[in-house]
Parts: sequence; structure tokens; C-alpha cells
Amino acid sequence: MLKAFRRYRFMSFVTGTTLLTLCVTLLLHTVDLTFWKKIHLFVDVVGIGHGVVLYPIYLVMSFQLALKARLNIGYVVLMMGAGFVPGLAFYMEHRMRLKLYPQGLPAA
Repeated sequence: MLKAFRRYRFMSFVTGTTLLTLCVTLLLHTVDLTFWKKIHLFVDVVGIGHGVVLYPIYLVMSFQLALKARLNIGYVVLMMGAGFVPGLAFYMEHRMRLKLYPQGLPAA
């Protein structure tokens, strides 16, 4: 189960980071339209990468962890929502770490 958790943790950080990047660039879009025109290609690449590549991989890692750890459906729903709500992926990773490894992660 430790390997499944480490894969979930990695994908949680990557997916959460790309989602926060998208939200920050969207905020910049509302503030300064000229800057948006300069970073528009970057936002397209990150957005497609997040939605088409990273989020589905994150979902697979989440389901794999949920099956191995026998989590209830509430955790699975929150883990799925973490790819849509900025910052929730980091919180869910923290909660899963506390739930599955209350004394801390074992050494590799």
C-alpha cells in the first residue's frame, strides 16, 4: 500500500500544482489582458496537460489507493474533486497521510 500511496502523493502534488497555476493565470487574465496575450500558449499547454493527461492519471492513482486502503466512498469523492478545486489536492494528500500513516511515513 505504501507504493500506491507514494504514487497518489506524487500525482496529487503535480495535479494540484498545475491547477493552481491555471487559477493564477486566470486571475492574471482578469487583471492585465496584455500579459494574458503573452502567456496564452503557456496556459493552453498547461490546461490541456492538466485536463487530458494529469487528471486522468491522478484519478487512476486515487482509485488504486482507495481500493488498496479500502477507503469509503466519501474519501473517493473528495479525492476526485481535488482535481477541480484549487488547493484541495494538497489538503486531501495531507488527510490521507494522516489517516493511513498516523505515525509518519515509513522510511524507503
